[in-house]
Amino acid sequence: MYPVPQQVRFSHVDVTNVPSFDKHRLEITKDPKSVSSKTEVDRKIFTYTIAFAGTVLATTSAKYAVKTLIQSIGPSASTLALANLEVNLASIPEGKNVVFKWRNKPLFVRHRTQNMIDMERSVPLSALRDPETDEQRVKDPRWLVCVGVCTHLGCVPIADAGEFGGYYCPCHGSHFDFSGRIRKGPAPTNMEVPSYKFIDESTLLVG
Repeated sequence: MYPVPQQVRFSHVDVTNVPSFDKHRLEITKDPKSVSSKTEVDRKIFTYTIAFAGTVLATTSAKYAVKTLIQSIGPSASTLALANLEVNLASIPEGKNVVFKWRNKPLFVRHRTQNMIDMERSVPLSALRDPETDEQRVKDPRWLVCVGVCTHLGCVPIADAGEFGGYYCPCHGSHFDFSGRIRKGPAPTNMEVPSYKFIDESTLLVG
């Protein structure tokens, strides 16, 4: 048996029916004399536009998803409303500190005397571990409002005690002044000042 000869064609010169893909091409690429490098930007601008639009859409969708998630796991508006505390300032004598319960934490509201105000406003920032002026910590010089929790390990300081007269934490010996600022001891920062506002001369709203 003789082997069947095989023929390999390296050139198809007899093919005359070549399909046209012009309907799929951009107009700027149909000119056989145009240089590819000169039409590159025009050819890619559509791709860039689609990519940009897709990025904007993806970012917006992600932002909406995160916002929805945070709102679902966060406290409701009714819960936040119950977390507000209204304080009758007329019931607090001058020079005294009164403790209230706010969001399961002790809240200190002190009616400061002029001597207390002058004392705290004369303290240089260089003498403070956590530098804050008294003006930064109070909205009305007469009233100090702060969360009554020591910033060291969360103990509740004692009012009108310590070397600076304001507050003293008996757990580890942190001393705070009449502005709630740490002056001595292990506490790293001043006592927290919550969000609050004065409704009128005798009413304070915390939260």
